[in-house]
Amino acid sequence: MIAVLGECVADAFTTTHPSTSTDGRGGGGDRSGGGGYDGGRGGLGLRVLPGGGPANTAVALARLGTPARFLGRLSGDVFGGLFREHLAASGVDLSGCVEAAEPSTLAVAALDAGGGADYTFYAEGAADWQWSRDELAPARLGAATCLHTGSLALVRAPGRAAVEEFARAASRHATISVDPNVRPSLAAKGDYQVARWCSWADILRLSDDDLEFLLPGVSPEHACDTWHEAGARLVVVTRGAAGALVSLNGERATVPAPKVEVVDTVGAGDSFTAGLLHHLHAGGHLGGRLDGLDLETAVEAAAFAAHVAALTCSVPGANPPWPAQLTAPPAPHN
Repeated sequence: MIAVLGECVADAFTTTHPSTSTDGRGGGGDRSGGGGYDGGRGGLGLRVLPGGGPANTAVALARLGTPARFLGRLSGDVFGGLFREHLAASGVDLSGCVEAAEPSTLAVAALDAGGGADYTFYAEGAADWQWSRDELAPARLGAATCLHTGSLALVRAPGRAAVEEFARAASRHATISVDPNVRPSLAAKGDYQVARWCSWADILRLSDDDLEFLLPGVSPEHACDTWHEAGARLVVVTRGAAGALVSLNGERATVPAPKVEVVDTVGAGDSFTAGLLHHLHAGGHLGGRLDGLDLETAVEAAAFAAHVAALTCSVPGANPPWPAQLTAPPAPHN
């Protein structure tokens, strides 16, 4: 089993509604269905989908067939219900979750022409960041051979210290994977203590945007060497359409990205991480310090991960593929 520790986020995508009337009467309608009266002002609609980097990774792992346990603080609000339904429907084990009194995190996403998302977060006082040491007792990990964490839960106070302590303790008997998933609007550069995390992490997966924020002007190869020296054995830098750089203790190779018509890139990095961990898990490489892993196997895992990520890019939102969808290349979006 792979355990994933982190946040769920309600991803809200905007849609615009034109004014229903120029005379302020909404075309003669009322407030009860059929579009309803809006005073002729139009408006902004939100389509809310379950998201959050760690939750996306847990969903993708479970859909691929790797037993996945999600360790999250799930609110009792309407978004918390959405998260539970989505995770459970994908086969994720929720027995390690905490019932939280605080509200869920909301992110409003604006998509650019290339399908990239720019998020505005509503996260103050949200359930995801309130972890305590009592809630993260070692037993919550269960029999997992790997723990994946990172993203906002590892950098947001007050819970970040408890999350890091839990991950450090888990590293004594499980492979640890970290994805910084940088969000500059919610955390400062100094909050991302990647070199310190590498002292207990075995796998570091980050995007080229993350790299530019964390180490501006530093080449990916030099950054990989820096994090290898800090302790991480496998570092993977994803580069969108340019593929990925795989670095195993300084041995390096590149993996191309499959060609796909991109609807949006929401959840692509999370799906890549899941594909990477799934492939390593299937090969029996998780549960220790990756001592038996060679570069060829790491590249094979990254190539599989790139295919999973491409399929996620071919559909709206963070909607990773099921195994039956892996037999064909990503379908173009009409």
